Amino acid sequence: MLTCDHPVPPDRYNDRVEEHLRVTRFYHASQIGVVQCQKALVNALIERWHPDTYTFHLLVGECAVNLEDVALILGLPTDGLPVTGMTMSSFEALEAECLDQFGVAPRKEECRGCCIKLTWLCDLKENFQLTDEISIQRYVKCHVMLLIRTILFGDKFGTGVHYKFLPLLRDFGSIGQYSWGSACLAHLYRALCRASRFNCKKIDSPLTLLLGWAWIRLPYLSPLPRKSRNFPLAKRWHNWERGDRRYRYLTLSHFRKAFDEIQEGQIYFH
Repeated sequence: MLTCDHPVPPDRYNDRVEEHLRVTRFYHASQIGVVQCQKALVNALIERWHPDTYTFHLLVGECAVNLEDVALILGLPTDGLPVTGMTMSSFEALEAECLDQFGVAPRKEECRGCCIKLTWLCDLKENFQLTDEISIQRYVKCHVMLLIRTILFGDKFGTGVHYKFLPLLRDFGSIGQYSWGSACLAHLYRALCRASRFNCKKIDSPLTLLLGWAWIRLPYLSPLPRKSRNFPLAKRWHNWERGDRRYRYLTLSHFRKAFDEIQEGQIYFH
């Protein structure tokens, strides 16, 4: 069974930066918090994924995660500019980018290749004194970078976030103009295709999106939601394991059987 990289999202932000966070359009994603992974369900979904059609194949039809799901589950923008750009590989470029945006740069031991360790970003965020516009923007950029790593994108190393995203944050007012939700969905599709290969041992995708989609579209497979009415929808299952401990220990065979016996009306198609 595949292991799942599912890092914990950053702690709640300082309330003083809420309006700035709304400008970036990461405000709603910041509300989700910890959504515990159900590894067996993730593996059962991967077994149903077909890379040639980019859909899950079920007895009652095919279905897939789409942009509307991303907007509802994570609260991310799905319109705007593409999340793209040049990727530099040198530590010097990483150092210069951090100095420009944060006023300080990590040491080599605080990085892993082209990735900035999450611990460095967390410490930096907590040490900012929110006394002026520059410090507030730097604080929010740190928070966004942590969300990028924990909610939107992932990697199999699990300890850092690639600095290639930093250039997209240079112009603070333009951060919200990017289609972060589209990039997140593309990353999920790529991760599912990779995970479906016979020799893959780990999935590194936005699992909060995948699990939220499964629990909304296949509610009979869902744990008990902690809150019934929330936006984004993923917030319904914040810390779900505290109220439904039994669900945490359901096995891969349980979900395989559930998929094998699925009936019309048990899945909500668009």
